[in-house]
Amino acid sequence: MSGYILNLPEDEGVVVSGQAARRLVEGGDGDAALLYIAVLRNRGNMDEGKLAGQLGWPEGRLRQALGSLVRQGLAAPPAREAAADAPPRREEDRTEYTRADMARALEGAEFAGLTSAVEEKLGKKLTTPDLAVLLGLYDHLGLPADVIFLLVGFCAERTAARYGPGRRPTLRQIEKEGYTWARLGLMNQESAAGYIKKCQRRREALPQLMSLLRLGDRAPSPGEEAYLLSWNDMGFENEVIELAYDKTILKCKELKWPYMNKILCSWHQKGLHTLAEVKAGDRPAGVKTGSGAPPRRAPGPEEQAAVRADMERMERYRQQLRREKEGN
Repeated sequence: MSGYILNLPEDEGVVVSGQAARRLVEGGDGDAALLYIAVLRNRGNMDEGKLAGQLGWPEGRLRQALGSLVRQGLAAPPAREAAADAPPRREEDRTEYTRADMARALEGAEFAGLTSAVEEKLGKKLTTPDLAVLLGLYDHLGLPADVIFLLVGFCAERTAARYGPGRRPTLRQIEKEGYTWARLGLMNQESAAGYIKKCQRRREALPQLMSLLRLGDRAPSPGEEAYLLSWNDMGFENEVIELAYDKTILKCKELKWPYMNKILCSWHQKGLHTLAEVKAGDRPAGVKTGSGAPPRRAPGPEEQAAVRADMERMERYRQQLRREKEGN
């Protein structure tokens, strides 16, 4: 087999340092390497619009290559201020990817490795729609591959806890949580791991709360879990939740979640989170500590008029009885 000969044009030169070349080769991302050369050719200008025009790439492909350069340490990420000013990504704004887009993305070592890791985690081969969702998380949302893997693991554990071992989340469910992570700015391992720990601590409180509500040791439904986590986040003592439960049972004869939630939200708005605070601060207006019945208030104009009318009717009735007696 004859060897290929590399043509080296002499009109302009682009110098790639040895360290940069090593990182690009080890990264295995052809788009990232091509983009790096284009940036060098533009003397370091990182204008995305100009680069996309020169390369003939759509926005998604350019951002994916930029993200790869950032992860390889060959480009700096955007400033935090610029990221904060950007509008949050919405699910309805998701990018539609073609088979060619997905095939091109799979040529990159990082996305191909992420796909294999996700398939192993979920125990299934990803379908074409699944790949499109995964690419959207990676390309459209810009979540790093390691963060996406944490996201998938988080969703898998949550689904197994809710529905039993062996149950796995769909890619659409993972995508929905991914948009939440993007809105929260969970764009690196440290912030994502911190969020996961916080969610784990919240979930660990669920069995005790279910026990307080006399619901046994079963797992809460998604709707019940939403109420319980909300009350847990409000910072109530267990005794306060028990008191709200008792009030609900006395009023409704059964556990009515919306009614109990109304009680707890009212206490939360008043800043009452301990049993002592609730007992001291949740009295009807006019009731004094240590007193019996509330003091009588002065009757209003309508009440006064009604009293006068009753007195006049009674007086007329007495006069009628007197006349009847005199007539006899």
